[in-house]
Amino acid sequence: MLARCSHRALYPIHAPKRALSALYNETRRCRFTTSALDPPARNIVNRLSESQPCFSVSSSKLKILHEPSQFYQCLLDMIRRAKRRVFLSSLYIGSEEKELLEALQTAMVKNPSLQVRLHLDLNRSTRPGPDSTASSLVPLLQAHPDRIRVSLFRSPKLKGLMAKLVPPRFNEGWGTWHPKIYCADDDVLISGANLNESYFSNRQDRYILLSSQPSIAQYCLAFLQTVATFSYRLLPPENSSQRYRLAWPDRETHPHHIEEKAHRAVANFQNVYRLSSTFRTSTSPAASSQNGSTHDTLIFPIIQAGQFNIQEEERVLSLLFDELSAADHGRTSGLNLYSGPLVDLTTGYFGLYRPYRDLVLRSQLACRIVASSPKANGFYGSSGISGRLPEGYTLLEQRFMKSVRKAGREWPTDPANPHNVSGVQLREWEKDGWTYHAKGIWVRPTPTSTPYMTLFGSTNLNSRSANLDTELSFLLVTSSDSLRQRLADEVEGLRSQTASWRGGHRQVSLGTRALVAIMGGML
Repeated sequence: MLARCSHRALYPIHAPKRALSALYNETRRCRFTTSALDPPARNIVNRLSESQPCFSVSSSKLKILHEPSQFYQCLLDMIRRAKRRVFLSSLYIGSEEKELLEALQTAMVKNPSLQVRLHLDLNRSTRPGPDSTASSLVPLLQAHPDRIRVSLFRSPKLKGLMAKLVPPRFNEGWGTWHPKIYCADDDVLISGANLNESYFSNRQDRYILLSSQPSIAQYCLAFLQTVATFSYRLLPPENSSQRYRLAWPDRETHPHHIEEKAHRAVANFQNVYRLSSTFRTSTSPAASSQNGSTHDTLIFPIIQAGQFNIQEEERVLSLLFDELSAADHGRTSGLNLYSGPLVDLTTGYFGLYRPYRDLVLRSQLACRIVASSPKANGFYGSSGISGRLPEGYTLLEQRFMKSVRKAGREWPTDPANPHNVSGVQLREWEKDGWTYHAKGIWVRPTPTSTPYMTLFGSTNLNSRSANLDTELSFLLVTSSDSLRQRLADEVEGLRSQTASWRGGHRQVSLGTRALVAIMGGML
C-alpha cells in the first residue's frame, strides 16, 4: 500500500543552482592539443564545443573494464572506499542485491559524513510485491534518514486514463529513467549495465572508469539533482499498512505534466555547463599539462530526452556522420582498398532509430554493426509478450538489411582481404549462457588504424532511446595512442564473440509481426 504525498515540497526547488555554482570551484583549466587528430576529428571537436559541455582528462585516469565481474567488484570497491559521497543512477536495483545494499550500509556506518543519493525509475522500482527495489531500500532510509536520498523518475508519456488502465510492468513501455552513472567521491564509472545479478555475472556490457575527476563527478551529481526536482522522492512508511511512501516535490507541477518544466531545467543545466567549460584547443604538438598530468582526452556529455524535446544525441550523431562523410575516403591508389573512416556500432537491442539508419545508409562510410543473437537477447526465454521480443528484433534486423541492400550498401565478405570494400556489415553476438547489453560507437580514421573516438553510456541508439527513455551518454575523443589501443582492444574483444548474421533465415511469426506493428517505437 502506497501513501502518495502529491503536493509536499521536501527540499528547496532551486537547490540544483547551488550545485551548478560549485562547478566554478571544481573545474580545472587546461588546453587540449588537436595536432594529433585528423581534420574531421578536429572539426568535430570544435563544433561540439559550441553546443555541449566539455571536460578534458588524462588518458592515464581512464580504465576500460571488460567483464561483468570486474564491473561489480569495481563498484563495490568504490563504495567501500568512499569518504564523502556516493551517488548511483540506474534503471533499478535487483531484489537479490543484498551485498550491494550491505556495502552502502557499512560505508555509511563507517563514515558518518558520507552522503548517498540514488536515482532510479519509478515504475521499474515499484513493481507489485514485497521484493521491489523501493521496498528493499526502506531499511537504509530508516537507518539514515538525513543522509540518503532516493529519487524515482516517472516518464510523463503515460497519463490520463491510460495511466490507470495500463498494468504494472507494461507501464514501463512508455519510457524509463535509463542513465547508468556510478560515482564515489570523485571516481566516476559509466556503463550501460543496471544493478542486478545478471549484469554482474553473465550479461556483457561496456564499463569505463574515470578516476579522480571532480569536475565530471560534480556534473553527474548536478544532473541528478536537477532531475530530482521533477521526480518522486522515496520515503519510509509511516505505519504498518505501508511498505513505503512516495512524495512529489513540486506544488506547482502535476507529475503527469512535467514536460515544460523538465525541458527548461535540463536545457538550462546543460547550457550552464557549456558556458562554464574551460575547453580550449591548440594546434601545437606540445600538449599542456596540469599537475604533471597531460590532458589528451576530451569528454562531451550528451543528454537525450525526446519526451522533453531534448535531442542532443540526434544532433551530435548527425554532426559526426556529416564531418566523417565530408572527409576524403577514396581508394588507395592502385590497390582498390578502402581508406576512409571505419565506424563500429553495437547495441543489444538492434532497431536503429530511423534518422540514425538514414545516416548510415546515406553515407559512404564503412560501418560494422554488432547486435545480439536471439539467444543473447535479454528477453530470451521470458514468459508472456516479452518472450516474443527477440523474434521482434529479428524482424527489425531483417527490415534494416533489406534497406541496406536497396541502398546498395551491403558489405560483401572477403576473408582474404576484409578491407577491400566498404559498406554496412551486420554480425550477431552469442556466448553460451550469456546475454548481450553492450552499446556504443567507435570511430577510426581508417580501417587499419585504432579508434580515436567512442560514444558510450546508456543509449541503445533505437527509437525508444530517442523518444521515450531519458538517456545520458558521453562522446570521448582522444589523441593518446595508448587509449586508442585500449579502445581497439575493447571493440575487437566484443567482435571476437560474433558470427555472421543469420537473421535472414529465421522465420518471424504473424503474432510477432502484429506485436511489432502495435508496439512501434517502444522496442
